[in-house]
Parts: sequence; C-alpha cells; structure tokens
Amino acid sequence: MTALTDSLAEGAVQTVLEAGELLTDPAAVQSIRSKGETDYVTNVDVAVQAFLRKRLAALAPDVQFMGEEQDNTGLDWSRPCWILDPVDGTTNLIHSFRHSAISLALAEGGQIVFGVVYNPYTEECFAACRGGGALRNGVPIHVSDVSRLEDSLLSTGTVPGRRELADAAFRQMRALYDRCQDVRRTGCASLDLCWVACGRLDGYVELSLQPWDYAAGMRIAAEAGGKVTAPDGSPLSLREGGPLLASNGRLHSALQAILKE
Repeated sequence: MTALTDSLAEGAVQTVLEAGELLTDPAAVQSIRSKGETDYVTNVDVAVQAFLRKRLAALAPDVQFMGEEQDNTGLDWSRPCWILDPVDGTTNLIHSFRHSAISLALAEGGQIVFGVVYNPYTEECFAACRGGGALRNGVPIHVSDVSRLEDSLLSTGTVPGRRELADAAFRQMRALYDRCQDVRRTGCASLDLCWVACGRLDGYVELSLQPWDYAAGMRIAAEAGGKVTAPDGSPLSLREGGPLLASNGRLHSALQAILKE
C-alpha cells in the first residue's frame, strides 16, 4: 500500500509553505558553521529541518526521514522515506542573495513519487506527484520546446564544495557556453530543476550533487515533460548522489554528447 495520498501531499506542501517563513526574516541567520570547504550550515537550516521533521512525523508516522543536516545511515529503502534539503542554496542565504529553496521529496520503492520545492522570496511553490503533472502555485507547467542547442539557455554549477573538480566544471561550462545562447549559475539545484520544468531554462548540468539537492526537482521536471538522468543516461541514485543532467528532453542527447567530450 502506498504512503502517498492526496491529503498527505497537500499536508506536506502546506507544511513547506509554513517553513518558508523561517528563511525570509532579514535577521534569520544568527550562526554559521562550516561543514567543509565552502560547505556551510546555519541556524536556519537546522530550524527548518527540525520543524519539518516534527510536522511530517505527525502527518505520516511510519515514513522515514532523510535530511541534509543529520546522519542518514541505516535507512531502509524498501520503506517510504522523506528526502529533505531544508535550505538549498545556503551560501545564497548567508549573503542575502534571496535565491534559496526548501526541497522535499517522498521516495517509495526506490522512486520519487512526490516533490515540492518552495522559494519563499518569490512565493513560488513547485509541486508534482508521479503521473499527475507538475504545478507552479497550482497552475500546470511544461518544459520549453527549444530543440536546438544554439537557441538554448543552460545552467551549470561550479562545485564549490569539491574544488578538485573545478577545472572539469569550468571546461564543461565553456563547452556548453560555446554551443548555446548563454549559461547561468544560480547556486540552487532544486530551483534550477524547477526552472527547467517551467521553461525558463532548457537544460541544467552539475558535476556533483547529493540526493536531497535533486530528489524533489527531478520529479517536478519529469512531470513537466523533461528528462533528468546522470550524464551517461543512467538513473540518479537516491542514496549517494553524483553528477546530473536535466533537460527539456529534446536537448538531452545533444547535451550528453557535449559532456562525453
């Protein structure tokens, strides 16, 4: 029996919307701790995760919980599991860049069946259930119909948490830039995936991400008609993370060819 119901999805979305208030207070960030080189956690990350974990447990007591700010070993992937990034774009938050999101997904049977990504600064809420299409603030969204790379707008990352990949990341960015209209770098993977879903971006590439970065966004992009895979076309892992390629579907093969170079 599936854990996902309409009422659970609605409850999860409402809970994420409420948690968004914890990000938008100008004085929200009171403490910053380094988890690694250019990898930070703030009091906001911790507060959002604690709030959502408690509320989600009340909504669905039997569903496990994976969160960025905790030890996730011991999860049983044969059982349903929430996957949360309490603040995707923590560096943006620290600098008041106002481009961060709460990203929450529900996995069942090794598949993402529900995802919600909320940007509280723009009050845009992207959500999708498997087989039900993708929505932005309740209105259906679809990927772009761009079919030529030279007409595309792409996004990529600079893997600041893994500086040993910087040369590869910038070579990749240059290869993409040479073949498209332009490249963007926003620092929030979940929103990049949602922007592919709603046609603001035609493709998105990243060399190293964690499951909580993309779990919700990949469901939303797929339901909007897009395609999200590893660069070699294989499925993304929900346990270990890795590189990612997302597109409107029409550009996927062409982008894969560039990434193989």
